[in-house]
Amino acid sequence: MNVVKWIMYSIVLIGALNWGLIGAFDFDLISFLFGEMSALSRIIYTIVGLCAIGYFILSFKDTKECSTYNY
Repeated sequence: MNVVKWIMYSIVLIGALNWGLIGAFDFDLISFLFGEMSALSRIIYTIVGLCAIGYFILSFKDTKECSTYNY
């Protein structure tokens, strides 16, 4: 499961960097590379959103497992 979590984390990080570029420089890298609201850019935005939700859920699962660990 660690590989899946790292892939999700990487995709979410790329999405966060894109939002940082939008906020700081009004530059949308995804739209620049794949076209403004093209089918491919919508797919990429959807994948980033789904990975963020999945990573969020897996993070809570890991927290729950860690809290039951006896030292």
